[in-house]
Amino acid sequence: MGGLELVPVGDVDLEVEVLGEGDAVVIVQTALTADELRPLAQHTAAAGFRVVHYHRRGYAGSGSSFRAGSMAAEAADCRALMIALDLVPAHVVGVSFSAAIALDLATSAPATVRTLTVVEPPPVGVPGAAEFVAVNEHLLEVFGADGAAVALDEFLTMLAGHDWRRESERALPGSVEAMERDATTFFESDVPALISWDFGAREAAEIGCPVLYVSGSDSGPWFAEMRKRMLDLLPTAEDAIAEGAGHLVASTHAWWLSRLLVDFLRRQPS
Repeated sequence: MGGLELVPVGDVDLEVEVLGEGDAVVIVQTALTADELRPLAQHTAAAGFRVVHYHRRGYAGSGSSFRAGSMAAEAADCRALMIALDLVPAHVVGVSFSAAIALDLATSAPATVRTLTVVEPPPVGVPGAAEFVAVNEHLLEVFGADGAAVALDEFLTMLAGHDWRRESERALPGSVEAMERDATTFFESDVPALISWDFGAREAAEIGCPVLYVSGSDSGPWFAEMRKRMLDLLPTAEDAIAEGAGHLVASTHAWWLSRLLVDFLRRQPS
């Protein structure tokens, strides 16, 4: 498969790009920015892996069959795509929102996941979780009252500062237009999924594959708290911190992250 192609997955067609040759690596698209993880996919493929980078439903060229947002539903789409492409089991990578999807997949269908790499999943079960939920509930109120464009600007200003448009374009040209295009999916599906997601000891006990946990040193207290909790829940996980990186580590430090990921994958048994 070369370039972007549509793959039927249940009631929707997902837009998929397969890069490189070798052991299969599935990179799950995170929230809001459809191609934020494409540089990571390209670097990893160049190192000798078959990397599947896909757009979740409602993003870019994927179908937009609506459903209530949940991590379980997103994980089911990922599993169905992996089966359709004969990728089971595969190395699975999730970042931020999609780290929760990857964790849900490893919990609900552990036989599909050969290794699991997660970069700063959403904070749950930590002191800052209530504040995190309140912020997202506020964004939903803004979305309902003022529309996607206003809510998007408030969210990204909070996350990356008032200069977020220029910074986003510098990191990934075309990303602002893509986020504005897909913002409705983010607010209608992804934010409710964030609010309702949970992960604890029962879920962690289902994960038996090797795990790499990645954080940014400057991501703030929510994600520092979540790192500590996740390493307690997954005591055999490898822990890596990108010095000087914030929550957008996968885009600001894509080359560093790809080298870390490739080293982790190469150390796993065939």
